[in-house]
Amino acid sequence: MGVITYDVETPSSISAEKLYKAVVLDADNLIPKIMPQAIQNVEIKEGDGGVGTIKVIHFGQGSEYKSVTHRVDAIDKDNLTYSYSIVEGDALAGHLESITYHIKVVPTEDGGSICKNRSIYNTKEGVEISEEKIKEGKDKALHMFKAIEAYLVANPDY
Repeated sequence: MGVITYDVETPSSISAEKLYKAVVLDADNLIPKIMPQAIQNVEIKEGDGGVGTIKVIHFGQGSEYKSVTHRVDAIDKDNLTYSYSIVEGDALAGHLESITYHIKVVPTEDGGSICKNRSIYNTKEGVEISEEKIKEGKDKALHMFKAIEAYLVANPDY
């Protein structure tokens, strides 16, 4: 098995607490509301949202994938961190064992924040993932992040 890791830091004018709430705590409801073409809905199979919770994310009609199974690995509301793994689904495309994401939202001095995301792709033996495919995933994640950020700017009372 191979491992590909990349880090992305995205600055935002949104406060760390508000951004964490939207990107982590309310994402299952918020993203289908603002981007139904990306994610249609999220179904909790096991758990209460905490560590060990198993969710099935059903992608929207605009997606090339149907669904993935997502496992919550860690959540720390006080330190604004969250880790989860994609452990099943067609987005793994037979090339990946899993994808693990570590998110940390850090406040900045100007009242905004930086969303730090580490992605770890665990490939199956002998599988290579192209830089182009990784860039495609980064671009989709940034697009979703920017849509959430725009929603928060347009809805300051969120």
